[in-house]
Amino acid sequence: MSARILLADDHTIIREGLHSLLEKQPDIEVVGEVADGRKAIKLVRELKPDLVIMDITMPNLNGIDATRKIVAGSRGTKVIALSMHSSRRFVTEMLKAGASAYILKESLFSELLEAIRVVLNGGIYLSPSITGVVIDAYVKQLSIGDERQAQSLTNRQREVLQLLAEGKSTKHIAKQLYVSSRTIESIRRNIMDKLDIHNVAELTKYAIREGLTQLD
Repeated sequence: MSARILLADDHTIIREGLHSLLEKQPDIEVVGEVADGRKAIKLVRELKPDLVIMDITMPNLNGIDATRKIVAGSRGTKVIALSMHSSRRFVTEMLKAGASAYILKESLFSELLEAIRVVLNGGIYLSPSITGVVIDAYVKQLSIGDERQAQSLTNRQREVLQLLAEGKSTKHIAKQLYVSSRTIESIRRNIMDKLDIHNVAELTKYAIREGLTQLD
């Protein structure tokens, strides 16, 4: 029986290339492609794939928060992060969100295939070049404790922050998240208070630093 895989990446050429290579494998079927995290969540619910190959930096909802929602809402679907980012922040946040593997886009296709098979068999896979990053992050976490936890944003606040940073209006965000404009305004105020940031420009800079969005 073929493993059913969903591709989530905002670059068409990446998705098409992966689709072409994966479809040549006799035990793999690509069941769909999406260009943002929110659509990935929707298709996972509809298609129930075995695995999602997930980019991190995508519009509307980034791969970290999309992974968190997919892992929480779909027990049967695993996630492999496929990213150009090798920094400690991206790797650790993606793994904390529930990804079962983290592969760099500079890796060989054979490494991705190995990761897919390891994850489908219940294992964890990390690109050899980032294992040191994960160990370093663990050591640092032991030394600093949880002092940043109180300042962290909720999942809903992260969603709203990303959309604000991408220039979406309050009305647009409210419609997309199925809440009132007043609710979005309240969430925005809470974000600003929590981060001690009081204008959209600084919020945007913060979102970029945290990997929630990127400059085109």
